[in-house]
Amino acid sequence: MSESITLTVNGRPVTVPKGSMVSAAISRAGVQAFRTSVSGRPRGPLCGMGICLECRVTIDGRPHCRSCQIPCCPGMEVQTDG
Repeated sequence: MSESITLTVNGRPVTVPKGSMVSAAISRAGVQAFRTSVSGRPRGPLCGMGICLECRVTIDGRPHCRSCQIPCCPGMEVQTDG
């Protein structure tokens, strides 16, 4: 059995396999809109490799983090604005 870790997404605890990207944890939490565009439209991951910038979230108080490029850490606090 693989090791798992727990972090929070929008204040809700989420458990994912060790090595998972933050974007996977957000999806596992049931969040579909990671952020909103300047026109107010919901946005979410598109490319999965950090180029499109649609998966940006706040991680441990640091805004504009590319969630598809950052591995989950125990106790990490993730906040979406979607």
